[in-house]
Amino acid sequence: MKYALILVVGLLLGGGAVFYFLVGAPRARTLPGVPIRPPDQSGGDPPGTAVVSFDEKFFDTVLSTIFRDLQPPAFPLQLAALGPADSEHPAQFTYAMYQGDCNDRVVLVPEGSGIVSGVRFTEGNIITPLAFTGSYNAPILGCLRFKGWARANMQLSFEQATQTVYGRINVEGVNLEGIDPGMNNAVTALVQKALNQRVNPLQILRAQQLTLAIPVQASNGTLKAQARDVRSEIQDGIIRLHITYDFSGVKNQ
Repeated sequence: MKYALILVVGLLLGGGAVFYFLVGAPRARTLPGVPIRPPDQSGGDPPGTAVVSFDEKFFDTVLSTIFRDLQPPAFPLQLAALGPADSEHPAQFTYAMYQGDCNDRVVLVPEGSGIVSGVRFTEGNIITPLAFTGSYNAPILGCLRFKGWARANMQLSFEQATQTVYGRINVEGVNLEGIDPGMNNAVTALVQKALNQRVNPLQILRAQQLTLAIPVQASNGTLKAQARDVRSEIQDGIIRLHITYDFSGVKNQ
């Protein structure tokens, strides 16, 4: 009974210290591997480096296809700690169309609150504004329906052992609409925690995209390549990945 009363008071006061004690600080999960750094400006790229470029329009097309063909990604809102995600068990999306029922979820949408969900490359940073809708079944208060958008950025890392480039979305702030001011802090923390911990880590490039295996029939073998290092640079709405490979030849048996 004591803890139930504390929870109710915390919710009614807008989430304050009691809520954060129960929920925990809404931080993004750590990334596997090592952070991806900018290319070496002094000596240039080492031998065996390939440069792959992506612009904002590429990611706009990817996101619009997800929203159009797969339904918007949805994530549960939970007071308890969310399940772990790591390189062996990456975060899994739950796809569900927001129907207006109180289902304790935050749902990403293509556009809302004057914001278009997408990926933007600006001033050396990866910015990811995210529009959303959602609902939360609060104790005593009943169903709280809301919408808004999240201010987020993305960091990249490379794990050589799994040949994977990961991304981590870090939600820096949440702007809500349709919520009573007294509940704003509580719902903001729930949304921020759900996005930071359920979305991450993202697998940007997997081993299938990074590693190479090229048959060379004239030499009766296969030329193989594994990524040794990945660097990135962001300029004028484009991200360039500098991928340095270790090459080897394997003869056919």
